[in-house]
Amino acid sequence: MHDDMTIEELDRDGAVAEARAGLEEHSTRGGLLRRVGLVAGGGLVAGAIPMALARAQGGVSKNDMKILNYALTLEYLESAFYAEAVAKGKLSGSAANFAKVVAGHEAAHVEALQKALGSAAGKKPSFDFKGTTGSQKMFLSTSKTLEDTGVSAYQGQADKIDSSAILASAGSILAVEARHASWVRDLIGAGKTPVPAPDAFNAPLSMSAVLSAVKGTGFIKS
Repeated sequence: MHDDMTIEELDRDGAVAEARAGLEEHSTRGGLLRRVGLVAGGGLVAGAIPMALARAQGGVSKNDMKILNYALTLEYLESAFYAEAVAKGKLSGSAANFAKVVAGHEAAHVEALQKALGSAAGKKPSFDFKGTTGSQKMFLSTSKTLEDTGVSAYQGQADKIDSSAILASAGSILAVEARHASWVRDLIGAGKTPVPAPDAFNAPLSMSAVLSAVKGTGFIKS
């Protein structure tokens, strides 16, 4: 597994069972990515309060609810990935510290989104990370892929958010995810490729591109 892989190059034998269907229908039935959209909310301090206030004041549109629910699914994925890596105890040094810190961040993102969504929050899926949390090299490579994809995914949906409070929260999480991406690139590169900030501009990813990529990983089981 090379260090600069894309998410499409991860294991492709799984399925995000209802991702594409969720884009085109407003069903309330349970599903992996029901009522999907894409952009993450903020952490417990910076992001949860404006999101919760917007919801309490009736300021969250159906569109923003979809966006937040899909963001929650992505945060479930990242949170579970880092939590498993920490629990397995196969990491050492700077990588172990990175995993512990980021695991805390992602858990906070999940909690903030759940609070913002209330009873509308989607359920946590089950995951199979295909052994990528069992070795330091595979963990770092997969982390870089997830973080790079997440940054571009959030960026790709930013202009679709209706609420200014939600947008502010999204900006706070986007900044943190970008720092994660830079941090893990530095750990992998150690002064070589990939450098922490390889480009002057970052390209956004469309919702359909992200859904296809997440489906391809096979990490989400149900």
